[in-house]
Amino acid sequence: MGERISAAYILRTTGDPGKVAAVIAGEQSSGTFVRLPGETDALHERSAARVETLEEITDSGAPALPGAHPDPASAAPRSFRMVLSWPFDTVGASIPNLVATVAGNLFELREVAGLRLVDITLPQAFLDAYPGPGFGIEGTRALSGVAEGPLIGTIIKPSVGLGPEETAELVQKLIDGGIDFIKDDELQADGPACPFDARVRAVMSVIDRHAERTGKRVMYAANLTGDLDEMRQRHDLLAELGGTCAMLSLNSVGLAGVAAFRRHSRLPIHAHRNGWGYLGRSPDNGWSYPAWSTLWRVIGVDHMHVNGLANKFWEPDDSVIASARALLTPISAAAPRIVMPVFSSGQTIRQAHGTWARLKSADLIFCAGGGIMAHPSGVAAGVRALREAWDAARAGVAIDAPTASPVLREAMETFK
Repeated sequence: MGERISAAYILRTTGDPGKVAAVIAGEQSSGTFVRLPGETDALHERSAARVETLEEITDSGAPALPGAHPDPASAAPRSFRMVLSWPFDTVGASIPNLVATVAGNLFELREVAGLRLVDITLPQAFLDAYPGPGFGIEGTRALSGVAEGPLIGTIIKPSVGLGPEETAELVQKLIDGGIDFIKDDELQADGPACPFDARVRAVMSVIDRHAERTGKRVMYAANLTGDLDEMRQRHDLLAELGGTCAMLSLNSVGLAGVAAFRRHSRLPIHAHRNGWGYLGRSPDNGWSYPAWSTLWRVIGVDHMHVNGLANKFWEPDDSVIASARALLTPISAAAPRIVMPVFSSGQTIRQAHGTWARLKSADLIFCAGGGIMAHPSGVAAGVRALREAWDAARAGVAIDAPTASPVLREAMETFK
């Protein structure tokens, strides 16, 4: 097969950029620090990585990574857009081995003063080898009963500390308030204080009663994160009880674990990105979110967290929107792998207008924990206020318009 895998990076180095790029290509394919007897020209031709692009761009001016080898002729790092490619035949359609190739030891080379993986382009064989999302946007809308507009969602808060029955009582209030989507916090999985089986049975009993009465089955993303056998067992219980979503912590479970779970799952996979900061926070090292999310989209998750505007964390709004747009952009015409973005992290009625204006799409889940729970008139009022804020955003009406309801006005006073 003549196809090639390609990956784009931002390389920072104090050395000769051509030589450094060649070192990286050699380290990540058929070369090492010294020429080997079996390292023939023919072997290079069929197996070596190639430097396809090396273009200088504006450098950030940030300090070099610790241990970077200084070049006496150029003390300050320079930045380059570097594209490398590899023969498909040396890797095969294996995402774990792909990561070892495009994001392995190259980050550790002393010639590298900074390296950020910003894009990955995969041959069709990868899209054939992995099933992709089982539900995506259309399936999520069908299961949740939300045909258009954002899914108004929340996170069980406090994150931990509630027992199964207390969790179910809170879920009852949320459902009574008109919520579309509820998820466990990523810290709540299967601890002795709130065992998974007991929590899911209690919550699903509430959801079942509401569905029988109204016909609407609220989507509950139960946190199944654990060992693979545990996750399969939890999935089967959740599906048996009528659950419609399974949540996994991606960085805890890993690529191979999520891939194996996806092959077993009959439910949408709600992918939480906790731990993303250690991969993506540095502007000069690690991964870009669009590149990282490509792997999970190929494997087959259905929703992915992207943070939120004016969030409680470090991420700028432009980065959040770029992440969400990436999830809504097809990977290829034949296999779009479009995933529903999840906005969260300190979201309230205040971010509805900005999110709509920037993204220009309502194909999203908008999760507010404190932004619902802290409403002065209670949880149900918090849900209604958030829904009204989104309705106003999509209609082009300011939330402080004279037509604003009392619950929305209360939220405006609370979330300033």
